[in-house]
Amino acid sequence: MPHPIAIVGNGRLGNALAAALRTAGHDVTGPLGRGADGFGSGLVLLCVPDGEIAAAAACIAPGAIVGHCSGATPLDVLGDRERLALHPLMTVTGTGTSLRGAGCAIAGSTPQALARAHAIATDVGMRPFAIADADRPAYHAAASVASNFLVTLEGFAEQLAGAAGVPREALVPLVRATVDNWAAVGPERALTGPIARGDDATVARQRAAVADHAPELVKLFDALAAATARLAATPQGAAA
Repeated sequence: MPHPIAIVGNGRLGNALAAALRTAGHDVTGPLGRGADGFGSGLVLLCVPDGEIAAAAACIAPGAIVGHCSGATPLDVLGDRERLALHPLMTVTGTGTSLRGAGCAIAGSTPQALARAHAIATDVGMRPFAIADADRPAYHAAASVASNFLVTLEGFAEQLAGAAGVPREALVPLVRATVDNWAAVGPERALTGPIARGDDATVARQRAAVADHAPELVKLFDALAAATARLAATPQGAAA
């Protein structure tokens, strides 16, 4: 690969991206600590928290393209230079995380920068799609709902299951089948259960159990039940 890449940010994403790029044959420096200037690199990718991107970008030596790996942050935070964004749509929990097959939100300040982001994503086996700056907050919110909020919901389920003496492992096949069904047929047709069936008495018993075992989560249960009822009322809903 003709243009060396420097990674700034020694966290989980920085390490995972550096490993993936090396495996793909790129000449990679780092991950480097914050404050590194990336001198001698054709591209510097900043894998730092969103609030530190501007400061990290200001340290980068002139001449290099600068990119960030934030889902929600616009390109202009990188300053007045050629710039790009590359956000793997994947939860990264350690250095062994595989990025292959993941979506990747890309952007570029020039057609050349956008093409570079596309090429890097493709090289490591990701599936790139372009996101405009104005759409980045909505895109990143969708990612948080799909991943972070899902974990919160499964924690809620685990808490209730534990109160009934049911281990977390018993819920895992249900969760996996539900996600597979949603991926295959969409939310309306994948929806099952008492709300989809219109079984209000069962839902009321569920709510009473939540109030008994996790009263701090009753408002969350009510909000989810209302949203699920709206989904079940859509033309394709209520598969039961």
